[in-house]
Parts: sequence; C-alpha cells; structure tokens
Amino acid sequence: MRVPTARDNPFDPPAALADAPPISRLDYPDGSRGWVVTDHAAARFVMSDPRFSSRTDLTKSPIRPVQPPVFPGAILFMDPPDHTKYRKLLAGQFTLRRMRALEPRIAEIAADRLDAVEQAGPPADLTRLFALPLASLVICELLGIPYSSHDRFERASYAMLDPARSQAERDAAGGEMFALLGETVVAKRKSPGDDLLSGLLSLTNEEVIGMGVQLLFAGHESTANMLSLGTFALLRHPEQLALLRSEPDLIDGAVEELLRHLSIVQHEVNRAALEDVEVAGQLVTKGESVLVYLPMVNRDSERFPDPFTLDITRKTSGHMSFGHGVHQCLGQQLSRVELRIGFSAMLARFPNLRLAVAPEDVPLRTDRGIYGVTALPIAW
Repeated sequence: MRVPTARDNPFDPPAALADAPPISRLDYPDGSRGWVVTDHAAARFVMSDPRFSSRTDLTKSPIRPVQPPVFPGAILFMDPPDHTKYRKLLAGQFTLRRMRALEPRIAEIAADRLDAVEQAGPPADLTRLFALPLASLVICELLGIPYSSHDRFERASYAMLDPARSQAERDAAGGEMFALLGETVVAKRKSPGDDLLSGLLSLTNEEVIGMGVQLLFAGHESTANMLSLGTFALLRHPEQLALLRSEPDLIDGAVEELLRHLSIVQHEVNRAALEDVEVAGQLVTKGESVLVYLPMVNRDSERFPDPFTLDITRKTSGHMSFGHGVHQCLGQQLSRVELRIGFSAMLARFPNLRLAVAPEDVPLRTDRGIYGVTALPIAW
C-alpha cells in the first residue's frame, strides 16, 4: 500500500487507514517497503525507542522519492548525542518568560491582521490575510528577523514546500531562505539583541542559520495551517462553535481538541530501525523505515473514546500532535498561545463568521507533509 492522501472528509484521515492494524506494510516512492504505524501505544514506542533513528540519510519519505539533505543545526533529523547538544541550547531560548512576554505582541499582531481582513471585505481569504501573516510575523519577531523581511520569508517557505514546483524552483527558494537567515545572523553578530537567534551565537554561522531555517518552518507552517483548518472545522461543526462562543473559557480545551482532531503533521514523522525491533507483534528489520501517521494515532479509540467526534470538552491528555520523545516540539507552548489568542480574537471580531464558498470548494493541501487548506474564503 502507498500512503493514501485523498480524504472523503477534510477533517478525517484517509479512509484507507481508518481500519488499519497498529502497524502495517507501506510501499515507498523509491520502490522499497517499510511500515506505517497508526496505533497510539505503538507510536509512543517508536518515537521514544533509541533503536529508531530520525536521520534523513537513513529514513525514507512516504511522499518524496529522495529525502532532502541535512544542513547543520537541523535537530529534527539528528539522533543523540548530537541532537541533545543542540536541543539543550534551544530549550534555554524557549523560556516561559519569553513566551509570556510575547503574548501582548501576539494580540497586537492578531488585531492588526483582523483589521486587514475587515478592510478587504467579504469574501476574504483568512489564510492569506490572517493565519499565515500572524504565524510568520510572530516567529520572525521571536527569532529577531526584521519585519521588512517577512514577505521574503513567506514566499520562499511556500515555494520550498510546493510539490507543484520543479526541483530547481524549490532549490532556488531554499537558497533565498538561507540567504535571508545568513544576512540576519551577520547583523546579529554585529549587534545582538534579546531574541532567539542572538541567543544562539555561540554556534557557527552555519549552525545558527540551519537552526533558524528549521524554526521558521516549524514556527509558521503548523500554526498557520491550524488556524485556517481549525476555523474551517469549527464552521463545519456549528454546535461546537456555538458552545465556544457561549463559553469562551473553553478556548484552551478547544485548542487541544482541534490539535488532536486535525493532526496536521501527516507525513513527516519518519524513523529508521537501527536494528531488528518488534513493534506491535511485527518485526521491523534493520534499515526499514517507519511512518508514524499522527492523524490516525490521535484517533485511536483505545486512547480517545469516540475519536472521530470533535468535542471541545474532551480530555485530550496524551495527544501527540507535538510529537513524543526526544523530538517533542520545543515551540509547542508558543503555538498554543498563538492559537488561543488567534481563535479568540477572530471569533470576537466576527460574531457572524461563515464560509464564503461551498465546503467542497475549500482547497485542501493533501499532498504535503503538513496538511491544511491553501485558502479559506470567509464572510461575516
């Protein structure tokens, strides 16, 4: 079986995986065979066991025939002890003080972007005018990238991940992204500030640039797609939207349930067995790749009763939308803050928010590692 991408329902995983066993065979684009994990317990095991590697020179992608090369500082694709060294340094930058200090600024950015939506008038694309710029401006501010550069960053990051573009175009976009970070790091060396990149200057320029590129992607792709797709989901579940409007204090639980229910990281959690390992009764042999398919992992009925129902009052403890083990997302608290502020501000601004197109006309990003919508036309 090749990994399915088509969805009958935009908020549910592909039906082909709905009844899959905890671990089953998967055919990869390069012709090799590996595995896909869809069970919560098996996923925890694979993501925490040191016998599975995250290195892209060992893992295979279920959607790309060739894995991209690893650049210095790319901790998502490193194993301990290299990963441990970089993660410890990064963890010191994602402090609670810094996250709290960003909240008023995130609220300002959200209000400004909602002004832009309102000024555009209905129909307006919530993705282009609100979700993407909010997420990109926040991560740029955290890293210390000048506001004037955020347009370059948005264009380059979109092109780098666009499967419809040629490899040459994606490589050129990657060059633009690295050039942007390189210019920023050189400026930080001359005049460091109270920002995340300045806090990494004990590393080489190449390492800081590599970490910066990965943080830019992680910090805006996931949050932007969660804001857009989460809004789409709420609009298609009016009883949940009405409940959240009537009880705004439910927002924290609503964010967690949307993270679980939507699980937008779909093809990016890949591991390779460093030796023979038994997983859920199946022998994964040394060298084989394993895709941990989070959209189904977070729908495991053994962990989450009635898992296909969106319920913002649900207890979501244990969802893996931010990963698990040594690679669990360092920026998860920042993402939660952005989602809480973003959803709350949007719903307060537009009490009559609705889709401006038929639900089936909302374009979906099914062929990317991060699932979502490419546009969300809204009216109010």
